[in-house]
Amino acid sequence: MGKTEIKEKILKNFKLEERLLSILDQLIDERVDFDRINEIIDFIVELKLDTSAVIGFLIYQLYKVDPEKVKKIGERLSEDEKLIFSSFKKLKDIRYLTKAEEADDIRRMFIGLGKDLRAVLIKLAGILYDVKHLKEPLSAIDSDFVSNVKEVFAPLAERLGLSEMKSVMEDYCFKYQNPEMYYSLINQLEKTREENNRQIEITKKRLVSILHELGIKGEIQARQKHVSSIFRKIKMKNVTLAQIYDLIAMRVLVQTVEECYAVFGKIHGIYRPIQGRVKDYISNPKPNGYQTLHTTVIVENQRPLEIQIRTYKMHKHCEYGIAAHWMYKDGSEKMDKLDKRISWFRNIIENAQTMQSTDFVETLKTDLYTGSIFVQTPKGKVLEFPVGATMIDFAYSIHSDIGNHCVGGKINNIMKPIYTELKNGDVVEIITNSNSKGPSRDWLNHVKTSGARSRIKSFFKNEMKDENIANGKIMLEEASKARQFAISQLLEEKYINDILIKYTMESMEELYAAIGSGSLSATQVVGRLIALYLKDHDRASDKGEKIKLKTSKSGVVVDGATGLLVRYAGCCHPIAGDDIIGYISQGKGVTIHKSDCPNIKYLDKERLIEVDWEGENSAEISAEIKVIAEKSPMLLNKITSNLATENVSLRKFEAKEKLDQLEFTIVISAKSREDIKTTCTHLEQINGIKKVNRIS
Repeated sequence: MGKTEIKEKILKNFKLEERLLSILDQLIDERVDFDRINEIIDFIVELKLDTSAVIGFLIYQLYKVDPEKVKKIGERLSEDEKLIFSSFKKLKDIRYLTKAEEADDIRRMFIGLGKDLRAVLIKLAGILYDVKHLKEPLSAIDSDFVSNVKEVFAPLAERLGLSEMKSVMEDYCFKYQNPEMYYSLINQLEKTREENNRQIEITKKRLVSILHELGIKGEIQARQKHVSSIFRKIKMKNVTLAQIYDLIAMRVLVQTVEECYAVFGKIHGIYRPIQGRVKDYISNPKPNGYQTLHTTVIVENQRPLEIQIRTYKMHKHCEYGIAAHWMYKDGSEKMDKLDKRISWFRNIIENAQTMQSTDFVETLKTDLYTGSIFVQTPKGKVLEFPVGATMIDFAYSIHSDIGNHCVGGKINNIMKPIYTELKNGDVVEIITNSNSKGPSRDWLNHVKTSGARSRIKSFFKNEMKDENIANGKIMLEEASKARQFAISQLLEEKYINDILIKYTMESMEELYAAIGSGSLSATQVVGRLIALYLKDHDRASDKGEKIKLKTSKSGVVVDGATGLLVRYAGCCHPIAGDDIIGYISQGKGVTIHKSDCPNIKYLDKERLIEVDWEGENSAEISAEIKVIAEKSPMLLNKITSNLATENVSLRKFEAKEKLDQLEFTIVISAKSREDIKTTCTHLEQINGIKKVNRIS
């Protein structure tokens, strides 16, 4: 896919001035992934996002390869287009971030949800593309990325109502994390495909005849369950694939609710429904707004088949979630507000603005995975909570003051302790006392919602501000000493201004208070200060030489002048002798990459520093090698015989069978990088070996 095809697609779906289409022409072909851009634009078109979303997205693609060109174009952008572009700049490529940076980026996503949802939706489309196109075997950094997709982004897509995106993400995560079971299920499903297709055709004809008989214009769809969903059901119910009867489902789309019920009745006239498997989510929608009629019936092959009936509008909401309601607006209404019916997002967004990034992400994962219960106020207002929520969570969901002054409460008109867990359908009344001294720190052990946790911490932060400021100063100074820096070196005015802007603080007192209360990490702040200091006091430039690295039995360390920690990049695994470059990571010291590492292009160029190995390396170099090979009875002997003749020592040797091939994990040590390289070359020349990768 190239620029020309994408340009035609944009012209077909959006009204853009020629000056804005020129953005595509300015993108440099060899530095841009046009397949990725094309797939994301398909998503934008599918969701019917507006022209500003496309422009903001394209401007950001240009910014990544040529920021100077964007400065010239930026003056001609509308405020809405600038907002989208600015949102993309804040949302980094999460695949190449440290753990702390990942947490910051996820937190920024949720702050962005409250300002403009479009950039977040497009970011999710980019994450889906990235997880679909990972190269196996996965590097350590890609494995971490897959975990994030499974634990954060797939559940987030589900919460946003993007059910298909969520299922596809989970399928790829399942494939990467459990390949043997994934391919086993794929093979088993293939054997049932022919029978399923025959039954689909029979049922489809009968459903079409029902629509014709009723005089209804509609559409019939068929789908097979996603493989990750099938695996989850097998594991949860402890059954085999043969015992799962709803592998396929039919869907009927019609225009009105009345037509849904008419079709529903006719289906039960020709097929026998299974008791307990008939559900009306139209008159009783799910908490996330999902509406559809479900029925499972016995069809011609004497197996159960699920049939869903919904209107086209319900279908859009099922497929596109929160984004769907934009599709029915006349364009005059702003697109920057979340659906008011969804209280969960409002609470999470508020927490994103007040909680420390790592705490926020851990709480978010809990919120995403935990099931929901629904309880009522005495006036009948229904509120959603995670399973395990207590009366304290309920009090803070009403108002911070209610929570802070809560002294007890009633559940279904019976007095209960405030630590009592709520159950589905409970009616809860909170009792307050204006003379209450406020929450106890023990409450933090008895709340389930991030909102309640955040408000309790906020109470202590405000009530103990002076103490927090004093503690924060001490913690910041200790964190800088631990990194062998004097705090006076780091607290120059220009660095302080940068830190206050980054953490949206008004003053150093506010920063100290945040550190002292635990809502901000002293280590993280010091890491940022050190990065700024090193950028400003380039020790390498002062000496007229590169920063030198030396190997030791404990690994690699930066020459003592910097005092920085050093770690190997998990994406390219450099070893002594490789051409290398350093990257100053926030709170993580210097990360060493190979100079030709493909991920370098995604890093902030201003934080790259020159590094080199120092002197002769007396310590032996260890390397882990992955070998993929055809199954052959003599191959094991060939590999071990080859290694015995090389100038290396064998430290570890493992062999695994994977479907139709063998996978070897070999750890060797040598005096030089060249010996390791020669060993890999000789292994590649053995008949039957498909691929040799040096992992570390």
